[in-house]
Amino acid sequence: MILGSCHCGEVRWRFAGQPDGATACNCTVCRRYGVLWAYDYEGAGIEVSGKTQAYVRGRALEFHFCPFCGCVGFWHAQQRDEDGRRRIAVDLRLAEPEAVAQIPVDHFDGLNTFEDLPRDGRCVADYWF
Repeated sequence: MILGSCHCGEVRWRFAGQPDGATACNCTVCRRYGVLWAYDYEGAGIEVSGKTQAYVRGRALEFHFCPFCGCVGFWHAQQRDEDGRRRIAVDLRLAEPEAVAQIPVDHFDGLNTFEDLPRDGRCVADYWF
């Protein structure tokens, strides 16, 4: 289990287990936030708590951030999938470094092709240290 929280501690999340990767996306929002996402489904592998404000981008995603310290905590899909589940991703940069340091980084081209890019062998620690 991995725990994360915003700087002031108002917004918290819990990721059950260990994610397969941390996604670095270059879309117009994610590159500005500087986030590394770990994905699952709301109420399944990820639980979030605390008061948030949301920035709604189009009809797909809501980015939730702490209204007090401004940290981006998570996003969730506005629509549910065919199984009734809603996708959610938490920002691994809100976890303690040692809890996420060895997670491999995946790259997603959210700007041009909307495709996954090949792994380059780096992990979260390579982005922080």
